[in-house]
Amino acid sequence: MFYQFNHLASSGYFKIERDKNFSFPSHLHQCFELIVLLSGKMQVNVDNAVYELKKGEALLVFPNQIHSLHSTESEHILCIFAPDLVKEYATRVANKIPNGNLFVPDGYFVSTLCNLESNSTTTQKKGILYSLCGEFDRGKKYSTGQADNKGILNRIFAFVEESFSSDCSLKRLSKTTGYDYAYLSRMFRRIVGISYNSYVNHYRLSHVCYLLENTDYSIIQCALESGYDSVRSLNYNFKAHLGMTPSEYRSSVLKTIK
Repeated sequence: MFYQFNHLASSGYFKIERDKNFSFPSHLHQCFELIVLLSGKMQVNVDNAVYELKKGEALLVFPNQIHSLHSTESEHILCIFAPDLVKEYATRVANKIPNGNLFVPDGYFVSTLCNLESNSTTTQKKGILYSLCGEFDRGKKYSTGQADNKGILNRIFAFVEESFSSDCSLKRLSKTTGYDYAYLSRMFRRIVGISYNSYVNHYRLSHVCYLLENTDYSIIQCALESGYDSVRSLNYNFKAHLGMTPSEYRSSVLKTIK
């Protein structure tokens, strides 16, 4: 199982694709993930539940729900989107999980979704996403935190999201949650597949990338806003993981836009 850092729910994040015979191992991320089956069958595991999707059925996976997909003969639409694109709904269900992820959307909404593209306007995206969330919400019940490791994991993700720009240490996490330092470290690595400190560093780097792409902040501003105490520290981590400096990254983004 692994965490998808390319889906860190940055403002307006949206990705949609149509594919066939698709499989993907257990993973989780901060976005909603919508899977609509257009033909064939697909097995989707979400947390401890197993779904056998058939034509016309759909799944809405919530942020930080562990899920995997497996199919050898199917066609589907996969849409991954940031919670802020459906802010009112996302706020209402924040830190909650549905009593089931399966639903059957109206064919009109599926057809509209099929015509949506990554470069569609934000208004177009929000319109269909709110409609589909409304379809999903009909008759659903939601529960708050769980006593098992999944509940603790959600608390850790929330802590990092709130604290990544300041003191986000495992020591402070332990004090905040009331769980033993060593237990949190072992549990996080076992479930997510990387250490807690690596996760925090990746989260911060993803935020730096977002700032470099979407603001005119100086490199030092990007570093401080993302929890790094110096440009030197940022440069070291950035180059180690992305193979270039923040300045080089920003230049490459600007060239792509042009």
